[in-house]
Amino acid sequence: MASEGREGEHPSVTLFRQYLRIRTVQPKPDYGAAVAFLEERARQLGLGCQKVEVAPGHVVTILTWPGTNPRLSSILLNSHTDVVPVFKEHWSHDPFEAFKDAEGYIYARGAQDMKCVSIQYLEAVRRLKAEGHHFPRTIHMTFVPDEEVGGHQGMELFVQRPEFQALRAGFALDEGLANPTDAFTVFYSERSPWWVRVSSTGKPGHSSCFIEDTAAEKLAFEEQLQGWCRAAGEGVTFEFAQKWTESRMTSIDDSDPWWAAFSGVCKNMNLTLEPEIFPAATDSRYLRVVGVPALGFSPMNRTPVLLHDHDERLHEAVFLRGIDIYTRLLPALASVPALPSDG
Repeated sequence: MASEGREGEHPSVTLFRQYLRIRTVQPKPDYGAAVAFLEERARQLGLGCQKVEVAPGHVVTILTWPGTNPRLSSILLNSHTDVVPVFKEHWSHDPFEAFKDAEGYIYARGAQDMKCVSIQYLEAVRRLKAEGHHFPRTIHMTFVPDEEVGGHQGMELFVQRPEFQALRAGFALDEGLANPTDAFTVFYSERSPWWVRVSSTGKPGHSSCFIEDTAAEKLAFEEQLQGWCRAAGEGVTFEFAQKWTESRMTSIDDSDPWWAAFSGVCKNMNLTLEPEIFPAATDSRYLRVVGVPALGFSPMNRTPVLLHDHDERLHEAVFLRGIDIYTRLLPALASVPALPSDG
């Protein structure tokens, strides 16, 4: 296997590639292997580990580093374990080999979305613990299933569970996107997706004769959903597979203590931030709607946006730089002084 065990490879990169090889690919993710991997990380790092089955076969794994002041709300570092499907014939390398080329690019499904961030969280915590640090606020790392298909059997259920309430999350980080420029994108809100399932009943068509009132013709050329169904006649209905109307925004005002801590670290590291609204939807929307401010941030600059694309890849130097960034971010966030919301 190319470059596996290559002499001199950074151990964090080796761990990243190991996680990428776990086939948590939709529609049948191997969640069991991912949970076992995370349990082993908890054991090695001396972290608490809790497993919450929110739906049959769908487990949220929570790794916890307790803070010194349990009265304060916690920091939640979220990532999802599942990845989108692949078309292997369009890949230069096996998408589950985690092949690393001579330039240092790691090719794998999940390299950007978002197994890189999962390992960056873990490795940042490892470094900070090894250096003997302790912080007032507890840090929870949550690894959730089902995000790539809407989160309905993942975060959407988890935020309603008593186990989530017990975390007392005060602020969260979740996934973002790569940025091809020198800047880093940070997301403070996202779009509201509507996934619609349309049903049409009628006579089947046939290429050799003209048949009126076919199911297919009823689906042509209408612009508005309600008008579409009314104009199409009896037997045409639609339902929402997902209809999100609870859009929330996380404050990026300098007076906000969470944003001040986050942006202050970035400023001190000379990182240029570009705040944006996420162009799609992530599990952050479920966190925000229950009152947890969340920022979407995947520290990948000078990197093409390749999530869900063929040949998804990430350079090992960019990955390692992300660990450095989280190693600076976590102490600042976990040391934010007591807030009125902590009471």
